Amino acid sequence: MSATPASAAYPATPVTTPASPWQRVTSQARFEAGTLLRNGEQLLVAILLPAAVLVGLVHAGAISLGSGRRVDLAVPGVLALCVISSAFTGQAISTGFDRRYGVLRLLGVTPLGRTGLLLAKAVAVLAVVALQFVVIGVLGATLGWEPALRGVPAALVTTMLGTWAFVALALLLGGTLRAEGVLALANLVWVALLGLGGVVVPGTELPHSLAPLVGLLPSGALGDGLRGALASGQVRFGDWVVLTVWALGATALARRFFRWTD
Repeated sequence: MSATPASAAYPATPVTTPASPWQRVTSQARFEAGTLLRNGEQLLVAILLPAAVLVGLVHAGAISLGSGRRVDLAVPGVLALCVISSAFTGQAISTGFDRRYGVLRLLGVTPLGRTGLLLAKAVAVLAVVALQFVVIGVLGATLGWEPALRGVPAALVTTMLGTWAFVALALLLGGTLRAEGVLALANLVWVALLGLGGVVVPGTELPHSLAPLVGLLPSGALGDGLRGALASGQVRFGDWVVLTVWALGATALARRFFRWTD
């Protein structure tokens, strides 16, 4: 009786290679996006509230939006609000509670790392923002919105820079404060930016004492950048500079002070 070859008795173990950094980021981004889209509360903030704000702005003549058709000025502002809702408010709250329940502690021992987590959240938010833009764009079209198509590339750049800045700010907030504090502060900031941050109402239409400050806020730069691009086809490089400075600063602070556990 012949002996069984060792290679037949013990099949070779398949050789696996570690996932590349980008594969780790995209895998985490798919998880993050799925979590956001399955969360009813997040969908309320991401879709229903911005849609309600848009309808209200178009029909509330008492609120000045500047010179031009109201709907053409209102839609870009609401798109900016969508970015803030998903990139900042939603991400800050989810990060804070992920820390509380130990989810981030598990991610902290994986090769994803802080930079990978930031990139994954930014990619996930961009996917959700794309869905928001489709919904608000369709709603705006039914209300008579006529965007300046030549400004679409500038609007895309503004959106990406704004997403980066607000995701970094969300991780800075959600990665340093306790979950209850994050929940209260993130919602408070959302309301403050909605009213006085230059998001849906341009800084030029706010009290004169606030206008210079609003122009230096990431919310004001995002709102003005999208209005300039989609209402008149402008490329507002100054707003890009403001958003880039906030993004770089918040990213550096988040990498330095982010805590994986409470």
